Amino acid sequence: MGQQLYLTPVVRILLIINIGLFIITNVFSFLHPLLCVYFPTSNLFQPFQILTHMFMHHGLGHIFFNMFGLITFGPMIELVWKEQRFLFYYLFCGIGALLLQWGAYYWEISNGIMPIEVAEIIQLAGASGCLYGLLVAFAMLYPNNQVGLMFIPIYIKAKYAVPAFAILEIFLGFGRFEQGIAHFAHVGGALFGLILILFWRRKSML
Repeated sequence: MGQQLYLTPVVRILLIINIGLFIITNVFSFLHPLLCVYFPTSNLFQPFQILTHMFMHHGLGHIFFNMFGLITFGPMIELVWKEQRFLFYYLFCGIGALLLQWGAYYWEISNGIMPIEVAEIIQLAGASGCLYGLLVAFAMLYPNNQVGLMFIPIYIKAKYAVPAFAILEIFLGFGRFEQGIAHFAHVGGALFGLILILFWRRKSML
């Protein structure tokens, strides 16, 4: 987007925490499963995981794409909203992402699609839900800015690209494609982000 990389305070802290925990949990591997989050009925579930899972990642590619998105879109949002609102939004989207993914698991369990024993051992981790929330915020703040597809020289206005990404995630989720990816967490991050922005606008808080 032709802008020099600039890390705002909260984005910088989030980047440090994510990368720091990635390094630490690769050195002390027993910490990784402890800090991921599990379905609430699992014996492995702990309440603190609702927060910690947002800073955990399954592999180098996972953290690279999420952190690339964070430093690409985060600073432009934080500059407008300032630190406290930006951090609240980021965490809100992450929790919303988790809730929708849990809801998808509950539906699959209730309809006999997934055994509860399988759901209870899935390790959910990553900032992807937060990132999809940032994409929604970016599209609403900068609707006409061009968004590029990584490694593909195609640029689309944010107001068109972000809804397309969300629709694709819904399709992939219902189609049960790439089952190692929590597609409904992505949808949840975008949905909860949209709801929060609309609420703030209605209350004249933005």
